[in-house]
Amino acid sequence: MTITIESVLSWRDVARVGAGEALVLSPAASARVERASRIVARIVETGVRAYGVNTGVGALADTVVDRASQSLLSRSIVLSHACGVGPLLSAREVRAIIAAEIANFAHGHSGVRGEIVQHLAAMLEHDCIPDVPSKGSAGYLVHNAHIALVLIGEGSAHLDGRRMSGREALAAIGLEPLVLGAKEGLSLVNGTACATGLSAVALLRAERLLDWADAIAALTLEAAGCQIAAFDAAVLALRPSAGIEKVGASLRARLQGSGLVAAAFGRRTQDALSLRSVPHAHGAARDVFDNSARVVDQELASVTDNPAVSGTPEHPIVSSEAHAVAPALGQAADSLAISLAQIGAISERRMDRLVNPLVSGLPPFLASDAGSHSGFMIAQYTAAALSNENRRLAAPAAMDGGLTSGLQEDFLAHPTASASKLLAVIDNAEYILAIELMAAAQAHDFLVATAPRAAGTDLVYKAVREHVSHYGDERPLNGDIEAVRSLIRDTAPPPIG
Repeated sequence: MTITIESVLSWRDVARVGAGEALVLSPAASARVERASRIVARIVETGVRAYGVNTGVGALADTVVDRASQSLLSRSIVLSHACGVGPLLSAREVRAIIAAEIANFAHGHSGVRGEIVQHLAAMLEHDCIPDVPSKGSAGYLVHNAHIALVLIGEGSAHLDGRRMSGREALAAIGLEPLVLGAKEGLSLVNGTACATGLSAVALLRAERLLDWADAIAALTLEAAGCQIAAFDAAVLALRPSAGIEKVGASLRARLQGSGLVAAAFGRRTQDALSLRSVPHAHGAARDVFDNSARVVDQELASVTDNPAVSGTPEHPIVSSEAHAVAPALGQAADSLAISLAQIGAISERRMDRLVNPLVSGLPPFLASDAGSHSGFMIAQYTAAALSNENRRLAAPAAMDGGLTSGLQEDFLAHPTASASKLLAVIDNAEYILAIELMAAAQAHDFLVATAPRAAGTDLVYKAVREHVSHYGDERPLNGDIEAVRSLIRDTAPPPIG
């Protein structure tokens, strides 16, 4: 499928492009891009001082660049800003960044030529993925610059599984390297496309993670013999929250008709908090998710280039501003990272209750022959280690320091760091939930003769058993963990009904 930009994109649109869909501009959006390009051309003709058009950048903003050197300035900006290090971003992440960049240009306030957008769109269409190092950006500049390198025939990219130079990659998809005009180098490295694209990918993964968290929790609650009255709609309504309401409804639907839950009725006055507060922890994460999604959509609706151009080619207006700074985006990603770290933490605690012979009522560590077998004893260690790592990652990146560019850029909001950290938290949370899902399925294997599962949880049990069998210490567990993590990352939980 191809997504067309009319006015603005949503985070779901960006995530879809990240997953492989193409992106094109509508005639109206193309006209906006062309009009802004003509405004920049007029600024160049008239010599009106404009940041990054006929001046240096950063602390060199007051250094005037003559007309003959303005194209060189654009090229130099790209080359000097491409200083990222470390492992490469995934193809999905790079595609999402490019989609967010095109969306920003499509507002018609950046001033790049249509050829810039067309080259970027062609890279998406042909799945030509610039090599973008994942580390080195205190704000947004570095990742974007590595994408821009390929546009000018520099850097490197992957196409059809093969790494090649930027020039070779362009030739392979029928394009020539671009010679950048005034402001185009700055526009290509500027803005919040990197953090926005990464956040869109994170939102899609987080949404799926939250759905699995509810389904997995239901399977664990059933195995633990939960006191389901705590999840009654009227009881949960005493604490108003759209997230709590949604999670409560999901748990009730999954557990409806459970013989195991019926058999456990009245066994305890109340469950431990890792069981009883599932709607509260999962619901809080869903509420934060909704707000984070709203912020990313707001970012996609915003012009995030500096300077912004407006007016008409006859009466150009250039405005130096700070729209490339995105405190709200960084805070949104940090908030979601905290919420998902807590999802992992409560999952690990639920899983511990299944393997702990002091509270489970099940074979110790869910081992088929406790003593000679260790079962899930050390898998719980792994879950605990990942949960602890997420606790460290949950520290807000938006509050990181950093003074750059000779004190000219003396406040940084760090949205890219926040989004990158959020993706790392999601990686860990997927593994933790995979371990809980495996343990819950193993627990149910020991409960077959006790009472039947609910139809909704049976779907979850069967989904995991299609990927891994009952564990009897006859194989390394890490392969099972990877298989179940892939299930959680790549597919939705089985629907009820």
